Amino acid sequence: QNLAMHLLKLVLNCLNFDFIVNSADESADDLCTVQIPTNWRTIFLEPETLDLFFDLYHSLPPMLSQLALSCLVQFASTRRSLFSNPERAKYLGNLIKGVKQILENPQGLSDPGNYHEFCRFLARLKTNYQLGELVVVKDYPEVIQLIANFTITSLQHWEFAPNSVHYLLTLWQRMVASVPFVKTAEPHLLDTYAPEITKAYITSRLECVPVVIRDGLEDPLDDTATVFQQLEQLCTVSRCEYEKTCTLLVQLFDQNAQNYQKLLHSSSRNPLEITVQEGRLAWLVYFVGTFVGGRLTYTSTDEHDAMDGELSCRVFQLISLMDAQLPQSSNEKVELAILWFLDQFRKTYVGDQLQHTSKVYARMSEVLGITDDNCVLETFMTKIVTNLKYRGRCEAVISRTLQFLNDLSVGYPFYLLKKLVKIEAVKFMLQNHTSKHFPFLGVSDNYSLSDLRCRTVFYTALTRLLMVDLGEDEDEFENFMLPLTVSFESLTRIFNGSFEQEEAKRMLMGLARDLRGIAFALNTKTSYTMLFHWIYPAYISVLQRAVELWYREPACTTPILKLMAEFMQNRSQRLNFDVSSPNGILLFREASKMICTYGNQILSLGTLSKDQVYPLKLKGISICYSALKSALCGNYVSFGVFKLYGDNHFDNVLQAFVKMLLSVSHSDLLQYRKLSQSYYPLLECLTQDHMSFITSLEPHVLIYILTSISEGLTAVDTIVSSSCCASLDYIVTYLFRHLAKEGKKTLRCREISQDGQRLLHFMQQNPEVLQQMMSILMNTIIFEDCRNQWSVSRPLLGLILLNEKYFSELRATLITSQPDNKREVLDQCFRNLMEGVEQNLLVKNRDR
Repeated sequence: QNLAMHLLKLVLNCLNFDFIVNSADESADDLCTVQIPTNWRTIFLEPETLDLFFDLYHSLPPMLSQLALSCLVQFASTRRSLFSNPERAKYLGNLIKGVKQILENPQGLSDPGNYHEFCRFLARLKTNYQLGELVVVKDYPEVIQLIANFTITSLQHWEFAPNSVHYLLTLWQRMVASVPFVKTAEPHLLDTYAPEITKAYITSRLECVPVVIRDGLEDPLDDTATVFQQLEQLCTVSRCEYEKTCTLLVQLFDQNAQNYQKLLHSSSRNPLEITVQEGRLAWLVYFVGTFVGGRLTYTSTDEHDAMDGELSCRVFQLISLMDAQLPQSSNEKVELAILWFLDQFRKTYVGDQLQHTSKVYARMSEVLGITDDNCVLETFMTKIVTNLKYRGRCEAVISRTLQFLNDLSVGYPFYLLKKLVKIEAVKFMLQNHTSKHFPFLGVSDNYSLSDLRCRTVFYTALTRLLMVDLGEDEDEFENFMLPLTVSFESLTRIFNGSFEQEEAKRMLMGLARDLRGIAFALNTKTSYTMLFHWIYPAYISVLQRAVELWYREPACTTPILKLMAEFMQNRSQRLNFDVSSPNGILLFREASKMICTYGNQILSLGTLSKDQVYPLKLKGISICYSALKSALCGNYVSFGVFKLYGDNHFDNVLQAFVKMLLSVSHSDLLQYRKLSQSYYPLLECLTQDHMSFITSLEPHVLIYILTSISEGLTAVDTIVSSSCCASLDYIVTYLFRHLAKEGKKTLRCREISQDGQRLLHFMQQNPEVLQQMMSILMNTIIFEDCRNQWSVSRPLLGLILLNEKYFSELRATLITSQPDNKREVLDQCFRNLMEGVEQNLLVKNRDR
């Protein structure tokens, strides 16, 4: 057995070998084709090869038979081009024959490992072969029946190997999706079996509910990622013979909803029974949402739309039934399912030209009076307001509701936004966004901290709706901001007296998140200016004070810093104030103060432990850097003005940048993604526009920055490596131009800038810095899989022209490191690289 195990592992490793250096993501199991070398063809053509592995599966114990099946998975994925058409048909016939044998003697499949590999094997059959090829195989009718029975049994045993179901559903999904393209005369029989599969999935999930609740098992519905993935696969299968699926669902829905109503009205209200019934209804609502959402992926007919109307009616009726029980009781799972359904209905039947002709509204107008998408939008908004009013304690429901509101406010054509704004529920929200009406906006101790994150989404959506008719109406904007004005006024009073810290913190954290949501949505100059006049100078000083006081508490400083970073974003040119306005400079001064305050305070914390360094320090630093970067490249501040008028805000913030940077180790700079993605683009801005600052730095700081560039050149993240290349290019170009001026020695160039001289002197003292970077870039281009070649090419010529002697040495070293037969080729590549490049003309030759 030991020998057999090692032989099977050897075969599996051979079949798994990456023959074409594809470096595909190995975790993705779907698109696997095994690129078998052509000279192995004869072995694959011999039918004994496949027979051997099927025989091994039948005769070995489970641990080893599982390996035999893993080999068969790879055999089933052999590239199509290895065979001619007749050969491929014969090979597929042998695979199908093997499947039939396994399913006729299913004892081995009781082992979870065998079962899983067999499911993968079945899925690969459809990945690699077309339905037209499968249908003409001799044993197809018997085999498809066996596979259908096997799938139904698997679905009924929902607690056994849930991860393997994915592969079975993949098989059926791909088979059904191929039906329109089959041209053969032989029947595919899927119209017989696909409805059976759909039925088995639906009934098995409903049957699992009482077992899960009674025995306290893990509820499959809690694993939403898996559920949604399976529902997406099922939705394709369900559209085959859709009438059968809909009839079944209508029957099950009516039966369960009636039982539920009886239970609610019975005198002995049994809570366990009610929970079971609600669990079943949650599954049924998910099914309806899935099937309605599946319309897009399949050519639909009027009859199908009418059936969608039948199904949707029932969910809309259930919404009324559930909301009638508020505020006493509410079931989170049903609510989440309803929100999923509403979102699917929105994507399919709202806001498209389709809805005017769609039969979906015919049935809904008879039963519910919902005649078109105006009525549906009203239902949507009423549901959203109800959830936000009464379900404030349930974070999952609030979060999903706000996501739905956000999608409504962003994804529609403009005429639908116009319709939304006329709805009473929307007007109510725009005028009453206070904790009195929406408890999740409150700051009492009953709500946990993470609740506050939802507020940003809420205010972004609300502000988008406000913007539809806002125009230049400052009074309306002031009215909308009134609840926030009241909060800030009370905060100002709190700060001026002796105050209760905890309450003030909670208020401020909520306000910072609200304002960030508002600022994110204000994408026009007029509306952004209104917000600026509202917050400056009175309320912004409250934020400054909070950062100074609570710098040790990231839960408090992070929302405030993120708010400042959002303010600095010149999205859609919203910060291009009028020529007579100093607002751009005033805003930058506030940002500078906040970054300096935070930077100085955070450095006073001293050395932090490994698990505290990111939340307490590096996260804040990375937000400061991204705010500074937005200001530097936003094009709304003329930075030369500061020096001219003796204003030190710009110098201060640059010094704070350096201080914070020196307190971070190089490894942390690259290890924490958010930090590296804010530091390196900031450095790119500084080297592009502020070289006089870079050259004025102390040698040890320059070394630190250049080392960080050198280490970032090989980073996996292309944002980082591209920014490093750009920064290096700006530095090298600056040096080169300085040298060119120095060489001319005309009267005008006599007074060579001190800045350039300083940097040149530094580079002459430390030549290895640039040399090392040239070596890294050369090695990347020659030996590595270089994903951003253009960026890497930019600084290369400058480096070569500044270090010609070192370049020839590096070239010689690289050539001699190659085997003899490749040296000539590499030498020729180097000659081609420098061909036609004139010395001392950097800009002209860089692209060449």
